[in-house]
Amino acid sequence: MSAWLPVAPCTPATCVEPSRAAVAAPRAVLRLAAVAVLLLAAVAVVLTPVRRRVPAAVVAHWSRWVVRAAGVRVRVTGAAPPAGGLLLVANHVSWLDIPLLAAVRPARMLAKKEIRHWPVAGALAARGGVLFIERDRLRALPDTVAALALALRTGAAVAAFPEGSTWCGRAHGAYRRAVFQAALDAEVPVQPVRLRYRAREREREVSTAAAFVGADTLLASVWRVASARGLTAEVEVCPVVPAGRHLDRRSLAEAAEAARWTPPPGVPHGHQGKAPSKSMCVL
Repeated sequence: MSAWLPVAPCTPATCVEPSRAAVAAPRAVLRLAAVAVLLLAAVAVVLTPVRRRVPAAVVAHWSRWVVRAAGVRVRVTGAAPPAGGLLLVANHVSWLDIPLLAAVRPARMLAKKEIRHWPVAGALAARGGVLFIERDRLRALPDTVAALALALRTGAAVAAFPEGSTWCGRAHGAYRRAVFQAALDAEVPVQPVRLRYRAREREREVSTAAAFVGADTLLASVWRVASARGLTAEVEVCPVVPAGRHLDRRSLAEAAEAARWTPPPGVPHGHQGKAPSKSMCVL
């Protein structure tokens, strides 16, 4: 692994707090079964030519159903993203982030190239329009940016997690700048989205139950989510950042990152909670 790749300090042992209230195992299994049915339905669509004619609204509703089927409530705030080419960027906490962003606006995902080689899932991801990035090859970065810009110019939405790694939700990383160059080249706006997970019993505090960090396995993370009680995913659609107002990708990335912590109009500072620490996870 290259030394320049972003690495989060979050680990399951130090950051992921077990839920104080868990549902019974049979109920968790039913939740997983419901998620599996929805995923199989999506696979059936992806394997047919019909996938290109599925309305965006249907994809958005399906994405929300996946999260709800896992037992997680969804709360979306903010204005609807604009139509046309758009770069969606968000902090990265969980595998749930992907359907949550799709619930805001269906988009082509940017994912690490290793996923392309996964059995079955890799082929399905490619057929579904996922764009892949070789994270450990700096020389491949210009080609990735060019592919992103091309997709954006065609009017598509592209979703990315510029932190480059998952964090526990109580800490976050800085936005990497490369994907923002694609927005500048394509002259499309950036839509920042803020993702948070909260538990019902402590609604004012961020929950780490949904986090998928460090050496955590996907199976362990999925089971933790399905067995959690009262978990809520908060999706805050922040103000759009026009790419044309920024001269370079550094300033555009900084503006998109700052937009995540800016309260919406009419809400005073301090009512949205403080920005989590960049350097450490505090439980």
